[in-house]
Amino acid sequence: MKAFVYNGPSKMALEERPKPTILTPTDAIVRITKTTICGTDLHILKGDVATCPPGRILGHEGVGVIDSVGSAVSAYKAGDRVLISCISACGKCEYCRRQMYSHCTTGGWILGNKIDGTQAEFVRIPYADTSLYPIPDGADEEALVMLSDILPTGFECGVLNGKVQPGSTVAIVGSGPIGLAALLTAQFFSPARIIAIDLDDNRLDIAKRFGATDSINSSDGKAVEILMAMTGNRGVDTAIEAVGVPATFELCEKIIAPGGTIANIGVHGTKVDLHLENLWDRNLTITTRLVDTVSTPMLLNTVQAGKIDPKLLITHHFKLEQIMDAYDTFSRAADTKALKVIIEA
Repeated sequence: MKAFVYNGPSKMALEERPKPTILTPTDAIVRITKTTICGTDLHILKGDVATCPPGRILGHEGVGVIDSVGSAVSAYKAGDRVLISCISACGKCEYCRRQMYSHCTTGGWILGNKIDGTQAEFVRIPYADTSLYPIPDGADEEALVMLSDILPTGFECGVLNGKVQPGSTVAIVGSGPIGLAALLTAQFFSPARIIAIDLDDNRLDIAKRFGATDSINSSDGKAVEILMAMTGNRGVDTAIEAVGVPATFELCEKIIAPGGTIANIGVHGTKVDLHLENLWDRNLTITTRLVDTVSTPMLLNTVQAGKIDPKLLITHHFKLEQIMDAYDTFSRAADTKALKVIIEA
């Protein structure tokens, strides 16, 4: 089968690999029909994710059709259409019982990280009964690819951890796909103001179309000054960090109001300074999280009801044979105006 393989920092290739096989009774083999690229994949290619070794097939998102199942799989059979969760959950360990599926002792974020992932023609899914979701009849599969990771990540790590509330003021630092996913789902809670902050005017325009009330281009270094003027020098109740670099987290530290919450989503590959000399008396909460996907069933119902349209995040389409072009397009988003790309296997 064809598969996109990480071969070390800045080294990647579309290779021929053996089709995966059932290794344990709880496994399923899924034929991928659509997958995508995540910002985390770019972090891997930079060498920022030490748990992902060279030789790994990347990808942790997608939809497909069950090819075969292990003897212990009871919820699915060959031919079923399924949504693949980016998080694999055994459903039995201490963390799974606490709904912290990302910390499952034998699962968690393993696809495209510790085991081969979804940017291939076939993928092995451990714990299939608790790591897949049935695709409803008539559902738009492209839209559902956004539910593998990006939408629950923006919602759980940004909106829920950020304690977004009716009437509150929210800043989302980073208007890439994950920031926009947080923007879409923050509106569930009717905040009074959502301020999008980014370096790219195109993405800020998209954020305004998606529901941001205000936008700030931070390229001139005046984002803090502008936001403070907007908020009467108070700051924001929730600052969602959706980039994963020191400058954006430190920006969140500067714009958060007393009693507020900084919710980190970004994948950080280098150290960030925590300025406790400025924050120690501010009654702040700082949260970190890897998505647990506990919200996926709710988000699936919400998308099916037409309350939100994650397909708005999709800007480009490629075939699996074109995945090198897809990565190039996705990694140069400022030039290509790419958000999420769909790759058809």
